[in-house]
Amino acid sequence: HFDQLCQTLDDAGVSYEINPRLVRGLDYYTHTVFEWVTDALGSQNAICAGGRFDGLVELLGGKSTPGIGFAMGIERLIVLIEKFNPSIKADVEPHVYLISVGAEAEKKAMLLAEKLRSALPTLKVLMHCGAGALKNQFKKADKSGATLALVLGEEEIENKTITIKFLREEKQQETIKQTELAQFFQTLLFSH
Repeated sequence: HFDQLCQTLDDAGVSYEINPRLVRGLDYYTHTVFEWVTDALGSQNAICAGGRFDGLVELLGGKSTPGIGFAMGIERLIVLIEKFNPSIKADVEPHVYLISVGAEAEKKAMLLAEKLRSALPTLKVLMHCGAGALKNQFKKADKSGATLALVLGEEEIENKTITIKFLREEKQQETIKQTELAQFFQTLLFSH
């Protein structure tokens, strides 16, 4: 098994170093474990690590099932990309900052954010998490660089609407039906 894995890596042109003392710390790993490391990040050098765990499902009462898993440090990967290719910059400013007022609105806002992301995958939606005064939420919305703030409170829930506040333009806020929101964004942000 190990020889076949090494041959596959060789055929693919992937360089590697065999370390027979590598330990991943989980007893259910079988066959091979791996770490993808770099010397460009100091002591926090592991980027991705994992291995085979063919016996895990069986150990939990299921039938024998092959398996592999890994974990990746996304933040470390981003640091590496920025370090070695600084011309790549993520456009991190959201289009929309979703504000919710009240516990019920907070729950509904999570669902609304996911519906928007599904309907418009290129729409960048940032949702305020963890309650807070409306004024503070608006400050955070402004600081995020978002073009619009969406406000969902008791009245909006009751009427199935959403209030839209323009953060970068001197425009009157609008209230529209939640069912019209995807079309509103399609027209406003993506029609040009």
